[in-house]
Amino acid sequence: MSEQQADEPTVQGGVLIVDFGAQYCQLIARRIREMGVYSRITVPERAKRMCEALRPRAIILSGGPNSVYEEDAPTLPTEMLEMGIPVLGICYGMQWMTRALGGGVQGAGDEREYGRTEIMIEAGAPGGLFEGLDGSRTVWMSHGDSVDRLPTGFEVLARSEPCPFAAIADPERKLYAIQFHPEVTHTQDGERMLQNFVLNIAGCPPDWSPGDIVEQKVEAIRQLVGETGEVVLGLSGGVDSSVAAVLIHRAIGKRLHCVFVDNGLLRERERDGVESLFRDDYHMDLHIVDAGERFLGELSGVEEPEAKRKIIGRVFVDVFREFASGLEHCGFLGQGTLYPDVIESVAAHGGSTQTIKSHHNVGGLPEDLDLELVEPLRDLFKDEVRALGRELGLPSSLVDRQPFPGPGLAVRCLGEVTEERLAPLRRADAIVRQEIEARGLHEALWQYFAVSLPVRSVGVMGDARTYENACVLRVVSSDDAMTADWEYLPVDVLQRISNRIINEVKGLNRVCLDISSKPPSTIEWE
Repeated sequence: MSEQQADEPTVQGGVLIVDFGAQYCQLIARRIREMGVYSRITVPERAKRMCEALRPRAIILSGGPNSVYEEDAPTLPTEMLEMGIPVLGICYGMQWMTRALGGGVQGAGDEREYGRTEIMIEAGAPGGLFEGLDGSRTVWMSHGDSVDRLPTGFEVLARSEPCPFAAIADPERKLYAIQFHPEVTHTQDGERMLQNFVLNIAGCPPDWSPGDIVEQKVEAIRQLVGETGEVVLGLSGGVDSSVAAVLIHRAIGKRLHCVFVDNGLLRERERDGVESLFRDDYHMDLHIVDAGERFLGELSGVEEPEAKRKIIGRVFVDVFREFASGLEHCGFLGQGTLYPDVIESVAAHGGSTQTIKSHHNVGGLPEDLDLELVEPLRDLFKDEVRALGRELGLPSSLVDRQPFPGPGLAVRCLGEVTEERLAPLRRADAIVRQEIEARGLHEALWQYFAVSLPVRSVGVMGDARTYENACVLRVVSSDDAMTADWEYLPVDVLQRISNRIINEVKGLNRVCLDISSKPPSTIEWE
């Protein structure tokens, strides 16, 4: 898929978010979508074109790591502030807006603010940004520069002890700017502030839901693939690839060729479930490729996580290429890529966001890929994909299943990946899922799985000394995988999981519990 196609809006209206490089710019998009308002992220270089295509009701300028007075700092055409569309600048967005309109910005020095900060809302603050709020609020600050001179026409809405211009506005021109981050949960009433801007000031109707875009997605696929084009799609059986498959199948029918690659890195009975559902129930053109030996051979001796991910991505694409070579019109590769995958793997939409890790279906793709990408879920979060799946009629057993990483058990088997290490991990993971799901605890969890450590410890079994590997139980709750909290299971469930793993799984004699959240950790261990 070309850069332009990937950034093409599927609907019009809503909120356009300009990403100045904020690591969590997508949280702004989430908060807005949670209001029932469509949102779209783009980078400064394409902001004006996207504004013309999307015709938004409001524009939000994100934070970012740069200083606006640096020579290579990201910028926008100033006419975007003169179109009569309400604009909200956050952190860097505030500083850019201020400087672009003739105000001043300088390094904050000793008065820089990081973390929770108390702001005082000005009595009678105009413009409606703090409608229904007064007094003080705890907000999340993260800035090393500050506005030191307001542009003409702006008024102060709120201040903090070190920051006299914590929130400012020119209500007549519908321009608003805040130094703190309302999109993070640490900001008290941040959601209310965003609602005041999006729903009240900009007047965006809360009438959007993921289910509303099914036909738009289907039509976009038809336009991209054409009347004769064929798509090969890697079907893992997870919710992402499954929803993508059903969307593409609805758009082009038998010209979709699903390939399930048994890479030897799957959970127990993964293959059987995929064959039953998609070949027997959905009557899709499904091909099974046995490639376990090939993947494990390529991974032999490899321990570095990024190297493993990129190898798996490369081999996946090679398998698709080989299969697609037998299809006369197949020039497209379908994928279930989600928005968080894009954010974590590459700079979002070409922005300056720091890469965290490569996903096998994003950052792991080779530069010489000769199949054009079809990624209908690329702009959606996981919960939105689930809603889309329900709209498409997919069974809840699939739609609500926990996410499983594209690289499979390879990123849960730390160090070198071998069949000798995968076999006990696969069985331990099955035990974890069985016990949690038997108690109905899975409905409140995002992911729950076992991790194999290349660490051996001493144990005692049947009065004999053992020296075997350890595994880790990872259980987290989350809304979108961008942040996650660890969850503590009932003691009796933990006891049963531990007892079963140690008694039933040969090669493991110790079970540990991971009690770290994201951030600073990630959900997966690699």
